[in-house]
Amino acid sequence: MAALLERIRRANRPPFRSMSPADARIAYTAAAEVLEPPRAPLPRVQALQLPGGDGAPRPARLYAPATDDGLPVLLYLHGGGFTIGNLETHDSLCRQLALRSGGAVVSLDYRLAPEHPFPAAVDDSWAALRWLAGPGADLLRLDGSRLAVAGDSAGGTLAAVAALHARDIGLPLALQVLITPGTTAHADTESHRRFAEGMLLEAEEIGWFFDHYIPHERRTDWRFAPLLADEVEGVAPAFVLLAECDPLVDEGVAYADRLRMAGVPVALDIVRGMTHDFIKMGRALREAGIAQQAIADALRQAWSHSA
Repeated sequence: MAALLERIRRANRPPFRSMSPADARIAYTAAAEVLEPPRAPLPRVQALQLPGGDGAPRPARLYAPATDDGLPVLLYLHGGGFTIGNLETHDSLCRQLALRSGGAVVSLDYRLAPEHPFPAAVDDSWAALRWLAGPGADLLRLDGSRLAVAGDSAGGTLAAVAALHARDIGLPLALQVLITPGTTAHADTESHRRFAEGMLLEAEEIGWFFDHYIPHERRTDWRFAPLLADEVEGVAPAFVLLAECDPLVDEGVAYADRLRMAGVPVALDIVRGMTHDFIKMGRALREAGIAQQAIADALRQAWSHSA
């Protein structure tokens, strides 16, 4: 990881915070899969349109490792600070998760800030989840009764919030997979101070993302900071995957602890020596592939229990 960070530093790419959101999206898309394995071929990859939170359709993409009917399904919510990221930036990762888990993955292109500030991304992810649990699964020939949700970074936040929403509307989920998620309101944990610079995701970058997405006075809303939700009892079992050298690691641990204290089954894996976003560096880091397989194994087990 240290050698990889040095290579990234020598590349001397301008930080996202020095760009406009539009330019940052272009830069992120261009670099997002450089450190990932080539996109795995799958027998079924399908462009979709899912109903968004505002009623307008949102692009999505289905990945399936088989053409069989009735596969279980994972809704995947990409990272990118609610401001960047899209279907292309997480294509390789979604293919790996489908291939390794044996289930279908639906990746959602939710609305991004600042054009669509909080809670647009939340509303889109909730709408997609409800659709997959209802008519969507039938239309796609999937098993909506074996439904899970996952995401990395900002997508991990959205996945945690989607799991709370599913509980509130009586929608059973097999599993929530939270990969290096944000869960607190103000980026004020000890790990935010310890890893503020030099560990890929830096404090100024986090501030840039958040300032585009949500005003300070709204940041205690649980839909942005799920650690502040009134109750977390009764949410889906969780697989929480964290990186040791990540500004977000403390809040990820805190959320896993809160779920456990509420009686929610939690598997917590803190990957030593890794930074934020390591899950998308499988070409360079053995740990990324191991973590992807751990997620896939957790999904297989959860889907088998809900069959």
